[in-house]
Amino acid sequence: MLAGKNILLCVTGSIAAYKSAILVRLLVKQGANVKVIMTQAAQQFISPLTLSTLSKNPVLTQYADEKGNWNSHVELGLWAHVILVAPSSANTLAKMANGICDNLLTATYLSARCPVAVSPAMDLDMYQHPTTLNNLAKLRSYGNLVVPARFGELASGLVGEGRMAEPEEIIAFLEEEVFAPEQETLKGKTVLITAGPTMEPIDPVRYISNHSTGKMGFALAQQFLRFGAKVTLIKGPTTAQPTFNGNLNVIEVSTASEMFDAVTREFEGKDITVMAAAVADYTPAEVSGKKIKKDGHVLELQLVKTRDILAEIGRIKKTGQILVGFALETNDEEKHALEKLKKKNLDIIVLNSLRDSGAGFGHDTNQVTLLDNKGGKKQFELKNKTAVALDIVKAITEQL
Repeated sequence: MLAGKNILLCVTGSIAAYKSAILVRLLVKQGANVKVIMTQAAQQFISPLTLSTLSKNPVLTQYADEKGNWNSHVELGLWAHVILVAPSSANTLAKMANGICDNLLTATYLSARCPVAVSPAMDLDMYQHPTTLNNLAKLRSYGNLVVPARFGELASGLVGEGRMAEPEEIIAFLEEEVFAPEQETLKGKTVLITAGPTMEPIDPVRYISNHSTGKMGFALAQQFLRFGAKVTLIKGPTTAQPTFNGNLNVIEVSTASEMFDAVTREFEGKDITVMAAAVADYTPAEVSGKKIKKDGHVLELQLVKTRDILAEIGRIKKTGQILVGFALETNDEEKHALEKLKKKNLDIIVLNSLRDSGAGFGHDTNQVTLLDNKGGKKQFELKNKTAVALDIVKAITEQL
């Protein structure tokens, strides 16, 4: 199951670092491609030469090597199918949970678009300290996976919880929690996702748009790819460009009209469609061919409705197709969302409110409620959008 997978192993300062050599050896034997990042503290417990020899790749410890060659944390994050931090010291867990970026490991973690798993290793009192437990809870809320620490004899001589899982247990964890879902759940399924805003031109230099960044749609594409689906992403104009491992086809559009044409063209035959884009409801009735000059104190702009993409594909949806929409509301949220669910012939609607702090446009987080056409309702706490996307994908698989 791990054959051909790119695994970025991050080793931190813990006596359990000796297990990293066994872990690398087992991963390579399974056919995985392994690269290793070590913190400065980790090198006091095991040498980079050992892990370099076993992984057949140079061990990375700094942003640049002795020859001045740059080790790009961004490229490492894009290369990896999974980032595994094993052992994870209390210090590194705290940095990851709180966004402290002072070394190559944490910079790569913050740049990652792949699943991340941590395997804690520390003395029992450190492991049970409220700060550590809070940091682990934070990491889980961001969508990261935690390999449970084991009960046993610790380096201090005490006996309790905090022992790093054995290498064989960690590999089993990766197979069951990271790679098994993506190989089985949505294999053979085709998915259509829309993301980002649209731009409705007024003249050659001005336009009407909104604050959508496309982050939610990109996170959904990432999760669908993880679960083995073939994804078509139709994106409006965003500064961020999606780059994912897997079978992703990106179609770029600008206006609501272009989005309508692309979606109605691609919708037929798709098993799942998720409309996460923030498409303009209105567009200028006329577009000036020249820049409109300032003339007087008032500029009157006539707007006309754009074509309702969600209503159109809901109308032509066939049995077996799953259609998911989004509702961003400011008042009477659930009432309006349920009305939209029924009116647009949706299977699931993702409701979020601008009254919730950290939700809506421009944030890396979101807080959603999932309502379905069978009367089901699932409420979630504020999470990183990657974790939110995972919740949405799991709800869709239940519909299937």
